[in-house]
Amino acid sequence: MRGPARAARPSLWLTVLSLTAFVVLMALGVWQVERRAWKLALIDRVEQRVHAPAQPIPSRASWPAITAASDEYRHVSASGRFLHDRETLVQAVTEAGPGYWVLTPLQRADGTLILVNRGFVPSERRDPSTRQGGNPDGQVEITGLLRITEPKGGFLRDNAPQHNRWYSRDVTAIAAARDLQNAAPFFVDADAGSQSGNGPIGGLTVVRFPNNHLVYALTWFALAFMLAGRLFVTFRGGLFRRTRFVHEPAGGSDASARRTGSDVGTIVEPT
Repeated sequence: MRGPARAARPSLWLTVLSLTAFVVLMALGVWQVERRAWKLALIDRVEQRVHAPAQPIPSRASWPAITAASDEYRHVSASGRFLHDRETLVQAVTEAGPGYWVLTPLQRADGTLILVNRGFVPSERRDPSTRQGGNPDGQVEITGLLRITEPKGGFLRDNAPQHNRWYSRDVTAIAAARDLQNAAPFFVDADAGSQSGNGPIGGLTVVRFPNNHLVYALTWFALAFMLAGRLFVTFRGGLFRRTRFVHEPAGGSDASARRTGSDVGTIVEPT
């Protein structure tokens, strides 16, 4: 009599697997909630840095301590003289179309060099001779956003210094290829106001952080509750069938009554 009841209940391994999946899905949802809080804090912190007044470039002694978390997108200023003969073109795709970032070393009074992304030029202005009027001589003052080096290339392609092909702003590799001594380990994206003449177009830095963590969290939580609901229905259905099997024997009440009546003996009066 216990065979049908046992078959109606979920197997032990299926129950354990379902409970494990529920715990994992809930954990993923909580993790996405925590990631969302971290991302919102990051966006707020970067917004404050971008719109703050420009501060002098960090001193050389502090360069080893500069990190993306604590320094990227800080609004900074620096003065010096551009070394236009050592500029580097890095492939770029911007709202203005495809072309190149123009990275030019800025030599400061203390002898250190800051690699400055002066801005964007289209492919037809790749040759420096087409934008001589935009290459200022002498002392200049620039402002911009401090950026962290971008090693290992970009656009699914590796930098090729030996062929002068650059797909990311890898400060270390560019400094080595251009023989730049005492170069900072970061670069600066120049502000829009840095453009002069027909020079590169500055101020095109895209500060955008995708924030889909709430959608991901709701998805994980929804899957977890769907699984929990399915497990509840399965258990409830199994328990109902088991109860019915125990308290309602096959044949129902009519069959029981018939069996009861057939079991009553006939009394025969003695003669």
